[in-house]
Amino acid sequence: MITELSISDLGVIERATLEFSPGFTAVTGETGAGKTMVITALELIRGARADQGAVRAGAAAATAEARFEVEPDGSVAEAIDEAGGELDGTELIVARRVGADGRSRAFAGGRSVPAGVLAELGHRLVAIHGQSEQLRLASSASQRDLLDRYIGDDATRLLSEYSDVFSRRNESRRRLAELTADRAARSAEAAALRQALDEIAAIAPNAEEDRELDQRIAVLSHGEDLRLAAAEAAAALISEDSDTVPSDAIGLVEIARKALERAAAVDESIAGLAASLAEARYALEDVNTELTRYLDSFDAGGPGELEAALERRAQLRELARRYGPTLADVINYDAAGVARLLELDTDDETIDALTEEVSALDAQLAAAAERLTNVRAEGAQRFGEAVTHELAALAMPGARIHIDITPLDEFTATGADRVEILLSAHSGADPRPLGKGASGGELSRIMLAIEVVGAHAGDVPTYIFDEVDAGVGGAAAIEIGRRLAVLARHSQVIVVTHLAQVAAFADSQLRVRKDADGGYTSSSVTALGDDERASELARMLSGLDESETGLAHARELLDLARAASASNTLN
Repeated sequence: MITELSISDLGVIERATLEFSPGFTAVTGETGAGKTMVITALELIRGARADQGAVRAGAAAATAEARFEVEPDGSVAEAIDEAGGELDGTELIVARRVGADGRSRAFAGGRSVPAGVLAELGHRLVAIHGQSEQLRLASSASQRDLLDRYIGDDATRLLSEYSDVFSRRNESRRRLAELTADRAARSAEAAALRQALDEIAAIAPNAEEDRELDQRIAVLSHGEDLRLAAAEAAAALISEDSDTVPSDAIGLVEIARKALERAAAVDESIAGLAASLAEARYALEDVNTELTRYLDSFDAGGPGELEAALERRAQLRELARRYGPTLADVINYDAAGVARLLELDTDDETIDALTEEVSALDAQLAAAAERLTNVRAEGAQRFGEAVTHELAALAMPGARIHIDITPLDEFTATGADRVEILLSAHSGADPRPLGKGASGGELSRIMLAIEVVGAHAGDVPTYIFDEVDAGVGGAAAIEIGRRLAVLARHSQVIVVTHLAQVAAFADSQLRVRKDADGGYTSSSVTALGDDERASELARMLSGLDESETGLAHARELLDLARAASASNTLN
């Protein structure tokens, strides 16, 4: 619940602090004193759009700060933790600052937060029934929510079951639609992939094959020059003429080696040189062997090999152009294409399976929607009768509430029903939608009746009513006060009212008073004791706070309310 509201420089309120207790609190005061600013401050706390026009003239900014008692392990505490804020024990501080330049800042749990966070928190902490809520009450979605909240656990459970099936069915339908809509494109993709994979398989490239081919083609293209060079080198290494003095490298090295070996017999210091020459001869013989093989390769390959290599390179380059740009890319494309083709080839099976799945989920959804419709229809009858009974005591004795449930053309996230609350304003009148058949004051009383009827299922700890007593007086006003007191048994109730008959049923009363100091006007808020309450109620009744007749009537009202509460006859 809310325990304190501090306001500064908002409208006519320069600075005020309102302390709230559990139960029913009435906020009263003369017209223009600033009672509306209390509602405005609470709307700001709930994340409403900031209006720079509400900033007090001459002030830099208006501020509203509220303190709430919350469950330390509840949803509000969880939301604060997610926003980076924290509670002070069980206390949550929420604040809003609106500058004269229109800029706004919001704070929750000691942290600066977006106004949207306040909106999320505010609707869990406070329900404000004023003009904006009257507009909300006229919407079908809000009326459906009110009915579901009244029904309670059965509606909550069935709606949860329905929502689960609805989500799964929509996801399956989305996947099926994607596959079906893309079937032609996927078929074309599969055909193109098969052609590409066949082309790649026919050539069967290796990752480094293009580099090896370039080198081989370069060799074959200069084959005669390379063969002559190799032959010349081989002839220089060894001569086939053994009858003459050797002129080849191997023969000359061998002559030198033998000469050094003869000399080494006399001078051992040159024996190592002879050994080096022997190694040189072996190395030259190895080179000669490789040259022989190299020459043989020209004889084996010939012109046909060059032509084949050129053709192979052309094939590889075409693959790289189409699926590359490198052979490595071509090979990767081949591997990925195989996996993708397998996926595409299973589309028909997937479509068949999804079609069956969607059909089954459609049937489940229809059954879940029917169960939800049935429980709503049964609850609607009770809900309408209960609200009608409450309206009879709220100056609407001939009014009747009808809950009309009609099927929708399609399933929605909240069922297959359109829920509409209709009002017969008087006996014999045709039922009409609330937005067309009820005035603002009647909407406020209907909202009060709904909250009283649904108090057992209420999930908001604090209800605030503005102008709930518009257009009524006398005994009807007493009944409004009585109903607000009933609601206050289950939740904290704060009411801005101009009727003494309503305020008399409050557990506590705050008075907003306008003060003037020369040309400077401001408002202050005071908590009233018993005598002060009687004086304020007298003012509200007669306009004279010291009138003996008015005071007597005020005390009579207070006694009536206290007696009703003490004897438990509020209902």
